[in-house]
Amino acid sequence: MPNLLTTMPSDGDITAPALAQFLADWAGDTPVRRAISTILEQIATSSIVLAQRLSQGRLPGDPTQVVGTNESGDKQKALDMAAHHHFIAALRGHSIAKIISEEADDVIALDPDGQFDLAIDPIDGSGSIGIGAPLGALFCLFPTGASVLHAGDKIIAAGYVSFGHSVDFGFSTGNGVSIATLNPLTGTFHVDTPSVTLPAATKTIAFNASNPRRWSAGLQAYIADTMAGKDGPRGRDFNMRWIAAAVGDLHRILRQGGVFLYPADSRPGYEHGFLRLAYEAFPIAFLMEQAGGRASDGTRRILDLTPTDIHDRVPLIFGSRDEVATLQGYLTRTSPQED
Repeated sequence: MPNLLTTMPSDGDITAPALAQFLADWAGDTPVRRAISTILEQIATSSIVLAQRLSQGRLPGDPTQVVGTNESGDKQKALDMAAHHHFIAALRGHSIAKIISEEADDVIALDPDGQFDLAIDPIDGSGSIGIGAPLGALFCLFPTGASVLHAGDKIIAAGYVSFGHSVDFGFSTGNGVSIATLNPLTGTFHVDTPSVTLPAATKTIAFNASNPRRWSAGLQAYIADTMAGKDGPRGRDFNMRWIAAAVGDLHRILRQGGVFLYPADSRPGYEHGFLRLAYEAFPIAFLMEQAGGRASDGTRRILDLTPTDIHDRVPLIFGSRDEVATLQGYLTRTSPQED
């Protein structure tokens, strides 16, 4: 097979540190840090074979085949369940006591002597499976406890995998956000962005444009004023980006800034939001705050919340802090429905 690798004039040797070395430098000789580093590296490494399977599309079989229904009533596709089982197997023996997953109705017990509990969405954006659009995985890590229903402010590490034209692994251990990218030629992740800082302001928003008619008066006013651009009360133009996978918009916002909103709406089943608190909103919120952004349910800080069920849903607004604050201002100036 010929070498099809194309280089650009600006290309050179890869000098970004390998993820394993980056994490080892952070962990040092501290046992808890070394255990956390091992879990992060295991999730990143485990994602490589999922990326390879995604790149095969439908050639060996249909990854979009419906194979079940989860606790929330969502259809489970073949790749959803394959990723779920793959991550569970990969994390055995790595000091994880309990796992909650979008694809499991109940808590999964792994190691009774484990130090940590993990919440994970093995494939976020499964509606994009098979069409080449970005999707990924989301997770967060807690010290283990009697209950797996941990408060958001107890998170000690969080991250995501983004499967797109590159495979990227964003993570935080509570001291900022770093992003590593996979070199597919060597199978090694390199930390190309050691410290992510979100711009405070943004001109880019992400939302499902078919839904505003179902939203509260405050949110509708925000959208109307924002879409009016420089001729409206906000006095400037905005762009819209909607990837239809929260992890895809998370990755884009960490790279470029922006705001994402998936609020509650009037449809049955959406009154309390759609995204799950423990394994979608929590990791996103932790990463946002670590990068200088914000995450809110419209009135409350996401990390101040505690789930009452492992599959609790929540409205979610996240991104550049000034725009999140502006949006919240619209909500407090009206008498909204639950947002």
